[in-house]
Amino acid sequence: MSVDSIPETQPTPVAPQQSLSTAAARNLATTTKSAPQMQEITSRWLLRMLPWVEAEGGSYRVNRRLRHTLGDGRVEFVQEGAAVRVIPSELAELSVLRGFDDTEVLTALAGRCAQRDFAAGEVVAERGAPSDAVHLIAHGRVSKTSEGKYGGRITVAVLADGDHFGADALVDSGARHDCTVTAETAGTLLTLSRADFAAVLASAPRLQDHLDAFRSRARLGQNKHGEAEIAMSAGHVGEAGLPSTFVDYELAPREYELSVTQTVLRIHTRVADLYNGPMDQSEEQLRLTVEALRERQEHELINNRAFGLLPNADFKQRIQPRSGLPTPDDMDDLLCRRRGTKLFLAHPRTIAAVGRGFSADGLYPEHVDLGGQSVPAWRGVPILPCNKIPISREQTSSIIAMRTGEKNQGVIGLRQTGLVDEYEPGLSVRFMGVNEQAVISYLVSAYYSAAVLLPDALGVMENVQVAPHPS
Repeated sequence: MSVDSIPETQPTPVAPQQSLSTAAARNLATTTKSAPQMQEITSRWLLRMLPWVEAEGGSYRVNRRLRHTLGDGRVEFVQEGAAVRVIPSELAELSVLRGFDDTEVLTALAGRCAQRDFAAGEVVAERGAPSDAVHLIAHGRVSKTSEGKYGGRITVAVLADGDHFGADALVDSGARHDCTVTAETAGTLLTLSRADFAAVLASAPRLQDHLDAFRSRARLGQNKHGEAEIAMSAGHVGEAGLPSTFVDYELAPREYELSVTQTVLRIHTRVADLYNGPMDQSEEQLRLTVEALRERQEHELINNRAFGLLPNADFKQRIQPRSGLPTPDDMDDLLCRRRGTKLFLAHPRTIAAVGRGFSADGLYPEHVDLGGQSVPAWRGVPILPCNKIPISREQTSSIIAMRTGEKNQGVIGLRQTGLVDEYEPGLSVRFMGVNEQAVISYLVSAYYSAAVLLPDALGVMENVQVAPHPS
């Protein structure tokens, strides 16, 4: 047989490691040692501060008084080079178009939106001037100012990416700007004029029917929170006729289903049998796995699009800092939007930015005792660190403020206890058996969610500058 005819031997594929190796296990079986350490573990203040409510049946329904929501959401855009266009379906976030779903009409309206770039310091709209278009902010920051009662200008609001103003102009020919809108940064906005809106309306009977229904809803009695009004009389004398009323409820209340975070922990039987002194290898493996699971749980409670605090904060409860760096005035603005604020949550770097903003005003956050630990606070409300709140590439982040508890109509955590093989409240560790490689498997599961009982229970200050100003 020639050398060329000898078949090549194929290397035996190496199976991926499924469990802790004996070499690593021996690190806990010799010499004086510490328990396994883990840098991922944080203080997890959110999990500690949330009141946890039992969600029997795996879901929790939030019943509310009927609210007339006429649209107050944010608009999203698509950027193609220097050109920006609005996503047609996002126009349904405008008050006059909330709930309108005719894609063809919305596309026609989106096609008539004109792009306008503005520079820092430019006056975009003047108070008292006629308003003949809705303005959609694709990028940048603008401030709305008005005349104060005692003279001087006062800042009414700060608007940023996705916000809009002037929507009333589409249906009210006599609309005027109630504030002066000034650009704080350079940016881009899209405008849809009343004339272009009317041109599309003339050939869209469904849109006309929608506007008629919108005007009808707007005439319904409602309080400042948008809830259906409860009619009553006060200050009358004699036998005046009293109004009759009832409290209407939402017909389709929101239900929160418990989410799950799971993993399969694998431990070789040889490790479990031979290397358990003086530390229990199985217990240490499980402890660190549970720590990682709880860290992911807090991340989901902050960021999950279905129930996370950041994505689910009401748009009316979102504010912008006046100058980028959080100031005492910004913190007061966030605090005053709800009664009984229990805590602030912010990334540690954002808390450092709060300190810089306060120092610039000659102030420094006070400290309060929380479970034996001294933490910074503002107006007696603790400012707690949470590294799960993201920091953007532009070095901006968010500060969360919340009221908590069912009795306070605040934010609550949801879980179900009494699970089979429960290891901690709402977390179970279930034995799955031993495979042919003598590896033991455990299914580790955590069930949880969060619910915002009233919109004003949760507020967010967005686009907070984290990086220090250049010197």
